[in-house]
Amino acid sequence: MPAIILLSSFVNPVEEVSRKKDFVRQFSVMLPNRVGAFSSLTSLLKRRAIDVVGVSMQDSRDASVVRLVLSDPDAAEELFQEKGISFTMSHLVVVRLKESGEGFNRCLMTLHEGETNVDFVYSLVVQHRGHPLLALHLEDAEFGASILNQAGLTVVYENELLV
Repeated sequence: MPAIILLSSFVNPVEEVSRKKDFVRQFSVMLPNRVGAFSSLTSLLKRRAIDVVGVSMQDSRDASVVRLVLSDPDAAEELFQEKGISFTMSHLVVVRLKESGEGFNRCLMTLHEGETNVDFVYSLVVQHRGHPLLALHLEDAEFGASILNQAGLTVVYENELLV
């Protein structure tokens, strides 16, 4: 007798990842490349009790792009809109590493084997349960999170980030 497969019970791992939780949001803010611009932004955030939990900065002669992971992204978005601060928002896959060297390599090799491009990567300034966190911007966050999960790596979602 042939096997009967119920398609309605099949769960696509990519859909399962995206249904469960939200990816960590990252804000990209363009700042003038002048003394005090970045500290003014972080002071504004601090006055609203919003902490910087991850940061990456690329500068040029005239401007800097600051990528921020913040403790309260909803409040930050509201603040930026209220103050007229231009920003873009994107989603990051955040991976909890068990150890920096081997865990980092394993993460990148898993993505390489899955043929998923890493656009940029940086570490966060907070830890999750005593372990370092790696923030990755991937060409396909849902697929990347799915293959990382399948490889036994821990993906940390926005609601888990500061737990």
